[in-house]
Amino acid sequence: MSAGAGKWGDLRPRILSAVVMVVVAGVDIWLGGYWFLALLALVAAAMVWEVARLGGAASGPLRDVLLPVSGALATLAAAWLGSPLGFVVIACVAAGVWVLSEQLRHRLALYAFFCMVAALALYAIRDVFGLAVLLWLIGVVIVSDVMGYFAGRVLGGPKFWPKVSPKKTWSGTVAGWIGAALLGWYMSDMTLAASKLDWPIPLAVISVVLAFAAQMGDIVESAFKRKAGIKDSSNLIPGHGGVLDRFDGMIGAALVFFPVLFLAGLAA
Repeated sequence: MSAGAGKWGDLRPRILSAVVMVVVAGVDIWLGGYWFLALLALVAAAMVWEVARLGGAASGPLRDVLLPVSGALATLAAAWLGSPLGFVVIACVAAGVWVLSEQLRHRLALYAFFCMVAALALYAIRDVFGLAVLLWLIGVVIVSDVMGYFAGRVLGGPKFWPKVSPKKTWSGTVAGWIGAALLGWYMSDMTLAASKLDWPIPLAVISVVLAFAAQMGDIVESAFKRKAGIKDSSNLIPGHGGVLDRFDGMIGAALVFFPVLFLAGLAA
């Protein structure tokens, strides 16, 4: 195998898997409501299961059946109950991760909790602000990831945080910011008009903040995988690894969205 083939060897399965994910997620996002919530519940179930695997939880009915089913049901229940009861429900599932894990128990339980919170945040964004805002947020995460992927492999250069994520480069990180800023600038009028939001901060700047949050989400998951001594959170998605490997950036961006919205409102 040539060096070039090794560098780009995962590109084909990544693209094919991405196409499938775009089609499935696109339909549910477009439909919104309970369709989108059901998809997010399934994603939450997979993420909770993978978090338990990172913690070294033993394979069996508790980890592989009860825990993910509880994660899905807790996400659905939390969306219906709202806060604070909804957070109590998902905290119970996070406690299950703590009980089953053999390492990093406290940190992974907290991580599982915020994975489910992120799923609920995405549902709230679609429900409250509409399709355009959610598409912008998803676009920021995807563009920053794709730009970072190609820039990091083509340009290379110094590593962003070699002890935690040895593959990430500064060139890829900055390229992700630039891509997010361009997308925010391009979608600004449509997004603000559809959401009826009036932010004093340009959407391009907010897009960079969310892109950085997405990159930090990636870094956090990379740190857990490194501590656990594994390459991928699972092999559920060909070319991408696990659900966490694909949605770690979305977790970061979704969690930061509402604090950024609040701060932007204070600055108005």
